[in-house]
Amino acid sequence: MQLIVGFRLPGLGLATDIVDFIAYIDEAGDEGFGKLKAQGRAGGQSQWLAIGACLVLATNDTSLPKLRNEILAKFPRRANRDLHFRDLNHDQKVVACQEISRFPLGAAVMLSNKTTIPGTKWANVFKSKGMLYNYLVRWLLERVTAECAAGSSAEPCRLKLVFSRRGGTDYHHMKDYLRLMRDGRELMRPVRSINWKVLNIDDLVVEDHSRWAGLQIADCITSAFWTAVEPNVYGNHETRYAEILKPRLIHKAGNALNHGLAPVPSWHASHPSDIQKQFLLSFTKGCGQTPGP
Repeated sequence: MQLIVGFRLPGLGLATDIVDFIAYIDEAGDEGFGKLKAQGRAGGQSQWLAIGACLVLATNDTSLPKLRNEILAKFPRRANRDLHFRDLNHDQKVVACQEISRFPLGAAVMLSNKTTIPGTKWANVFKSKGMLYNYLVRWLLERVTAECAAGSSAEPCRLKLVFSRRGGTDYHHMKDYLRLMRDGRELMRPVRSINWKVLNIDDLVVEDHSRWAGLQIADCITSAFWTAVEPNVYGNHETRYAEILKPRLIHKAGNALNHGLAPVPSWHASHPSDIQKQFLLSFTKGCGQTPGP
């Protein structure tokens, strides 16, 4: 896809006046790291936690229900009419990602390798409920707000955040954490920063997954990339879903690594396996290209 000058978001079109963006945010995996899942066993906490976003222009937001419905129409025998990635079989997941890859949206996913946390100076910090989740949200918003600013062709822009409701999450605490960052009072000093000209903390809402097509699309995006790095009970990884979504990732000159796709901690400190490293490196070029028919 040949991008219009001023945009790195794939396929969003040219901006005029105030540009309104909406980011739907969901997660895959869990926060815990005290009893991480061992290879060959079904029980335990996930090795990876993913936080991802489906980013759209407000003018395209009204088309997300149609996208969701077109995906569900391909599965007429499914009783549940909500789109939930984990409930789909392999072929259905492939089709869902193929449909999403053709829609004008931007995707961003932060992937935390939780096996790197135990024994570090940050272990006690991330033991507190919500801290790791909020930390990944920070990484996500740093990249998404930067992309909105770049994608608006120097016009003023605004970003609304819609989070998928998750049990036990204190969203008031999240807003306090965002204010802490905005005011420069955070404990873990960032390399990047959220663009506060783009984001107003009050433009944050929490909604049920079943009621919002955008959250269901965000679930598919986030889960697709989580599945690529999280080993299954046999120690294998399924990378195909994420590879299909490659055209939608936020990128810079075709490179999505540390833009729309970021391992946490950083690339070298996250200690990916050879398979995971190969997967991540595959997104250093060719992102944003138009998918085939």
